[in-house]
Amino acid sequence: MGKKRSAGDGGGMSPAQQAAKFLGVSVLAGAVLAGIALPAAGALGLAAKGSVEEFDDTPAALKQPPLSQRSTILDAQGGKIATVYDRDRTVVKLDEISPYMQKAIVAIEDSRFFEHGAIDAKGILRAINANARGGGVAQGASTLTQQYVKNVFMEEAGDDPTKLAQATQQTIGRKVRELKYAIQIEKDLGKKKILSNYLNITYFGQQAYGVEAASQRYFSKSAKDLTVQEAALLAGIVQSPSRYDPVNDEAEAKKRRNIVLQRMADVHDISQAEADKAKATGLGLKVSKPQNGCITAVKGAAFFCDYVEQVVKNDPAFGKTKEARAKLWSRGGLTVRTTLDPQAQDSVQASIKSNVYQTDSVATAVTLVEPGSGKILGMGQSKPYGYGKNETSINYSVNSAYHGSNYGFPTGSTFKPFVAAAALENGTPITQQYGAPYQMPYPDTVQTCSGKPWKNDGGYKLENENESENGPYRLKEAMEKSINTYFVEMLADTGMCPVVKMTNKLGVVQGNGTKVPEVPSSMTLGSTGLSPLTMASAYAAFANEGTYCTPIAIESITDANGKSLAVPKTKCSRAMSTQTADKINTLLSGVTDSGTGQQAGLSDRDNAGKTGTTDARKNAWFVGYTPNLAGAVWVGSASQGVEMTNITIGGRYHAKVYGADTPGPIWRAAMTGALSGKEAPGFTMVDIPDLDKDKGKGRDKGGDQGGDQGQGDGKPGGTSPDPGNGFPDGLFQGQGNGGNDNGGNGNGGGWGR
Repeated sequence: MGKKRSAGDGGGMSPAQQAAKFLGVSVLAGAVLAGIALPAAGALGLAAKGSVEEFDDTPAALKQPPLSQRSTILDAQGGKIATVYDRDRTVVKLDEISPYMQKAIVAIEDSRFFEHGAIDAKGILRAINANARGGGVAQGASTLTQQYVKNVFMEEAGDDPTKLAQATQQTIGRKVRELKYAIQIEKDLGKKKILSNYLNITYFGQQAYGVEAASQRYFSKSAKDLTVQEAALLAGIVQSPSRYDPVNDEAEAKKRRNIVLQRMADVHDISQAEADKAKATGLGLKVSKPQNGCITAVKGAAFFCDYVEQVVKNDPAFGKTKEARAKLWSRGGLTVRTTLDPQAQDSVQASIKSNVYQTDSVATAVTLVEPGSGKILGMGQSKPYGYGKNETSINYSVNSAYHGSNYGFPTGSTFKPFVAAAALENGTPITQQYGAPYQMPYPDTVQTCSGKPWKNDGGYKLENENESENGPYRLKEAMEKSINTYFVEMLADTGMCPVVKMTNKLGVVQGNGTKVPEVPSSMTLGSTGLSPLTMASAYAAFANEGTYCTPIAIESITDANGKSLAVPKTKCSRAMSTQTADKINTLLSGVTDSGTGQQAGLSDRDNAGKTGTTDARKNAWFVGYTPNLAGAVWVGSASQGVEMTNITIGGRYHAKVYGADTPGPIWRAAMTGALSGKEAPGFTMVDIPDLDKDKGKGRDKGGDQGGDQGQGDGKPGGTSPDPGNGFPDGLFQGQGNGGNDNGGNGNGGGWGR
């Protein structure tokens, strides 16, 4: 019966090709042996012919290879969130590897490893003789040290096909290069260090690199605990991980294992009786499936985990170039301690699960941030991380640079506090009154930062949510009822530049990272797409007495050697005076106390917030905070294709979705759980004179609106016709707003709720 050959055995080659290959091996052998005998001859003239380079120094990578390892992502308390890696590897010391494993790999790969130098002259001559008898190349002569050198070059090549081809090309030049390095490595490292490095670098199949990962993959145990038969199985895999894969072909793997066991007996590492006993056993597999990547994260933290990865790949603190940062992450071996608070994250997930189903036509995203530190304490969404139905790889909570929405999501009236803060900071009194009719045209002109005013060329108009909302109003009532026309009049008085400066100080940018456009719809009614993380961080500045802190997700990082790496710290700067922040806190406390946000309000501590819904009810928001926690909740369709009317969300029917009745309860539940057992500091409230108390205005408690604020379906009271599209075509001046997968619909305007 003919002998079965692998592709590398010379099968299919003509006699002439086989002879040429044999000759090449013979010439190489002679060159190497001559090089050993006559080191002063350099590379035997090969360098002059371009076959090899000069070898004055051993590359540092060969002495201590930068092995790609697994990284571990931890929460703020040290609990594991996920393990991520390009290559599943855990580097261990030689004394942490079973002696059976050490003996097995030497016995089968290079039994004279501890006897010869970098090059096994006897082995080369034996291979030449065997190849001559066979008429081809049936036997190799690489020592363990040579194999190690080749593995290092392959490791450095990574997944780059060009570099990998160069590292494995079958040329005399490459082989001589490896041999020369092998000589130097033997001199620099010694046998035991080479063996340790080899066992940590080599591939054992099933995504396992290095013996520790292999031991965990196939036997769910540490490499130091491997038995003789287990060690023999792993050692046998190395020659051909696909052919001898025990998961897919137990019979072939067992045959190979038994060859290793016999070889161990032949070289007297074990007795023949021990070998025979081990051969009679089964494989004893206890396979652990690879758990790689943020998709495996616990506590619903997959998107937070992905955000952490993107921070490392984007922030210059981790490398001057994009390539350097990517290499740091792919090399791994990092222990990343994050800001994620387990209690807050559990609360976020519970609030999502009880209010929005994965299968709903819309989704929700929730982000919690700590005022004063910028720490992201919780982040989650109802569509889990994945690539199947009702799953997504888009993180709805963050900007596009961090795998978020392309544009963010229109925020509706949650933008109004920025207008109020700019006006108050600019000297507008907190009792400011405007006519604020139910419907009005946009101002003829509004000042911009450029000095060239925005002009209402198209005669654009806007209106309030309910026809009964007809001024005049003062700021407190206008904020509680979210009166659109009031804030447009405030913008006309203040000008857009103070609002631009305020949002810049609060870190407010669109989902694509660009500044909010200077047009009235964006600057008052939230027609521009922003992310929940952006909104939560900006509102946290109100809670932090007017000081904005950039959001952070990473507390510390240590590398594979235990060395601490520099991580980006939060940067805090004053966005407004403490007095202005106190005024905003007082105004927004009224929203959760008696305004549109009653359904979101917390009963056990000071809290403030703002509701928001957008044109055609494609987005609904609640953004709120206490003195020690800020949170933003968005509900809508990522593609901006769902109008939230006559819709069931989380098993509850809504004739119309409002910021109070859907995002509001999610926010309340998330905040309640996250703050359970935590201190409850208070705001510094300001007194707002009621200048209309003796004028018999009669509208403050519902009046002609026909109902109490925030009751029933979440409206501020009464019934009202759907006001239709409040933003005429062209008002947005070409700005894309909303959505991510398809870039949104480009005109997601803002309503007051």
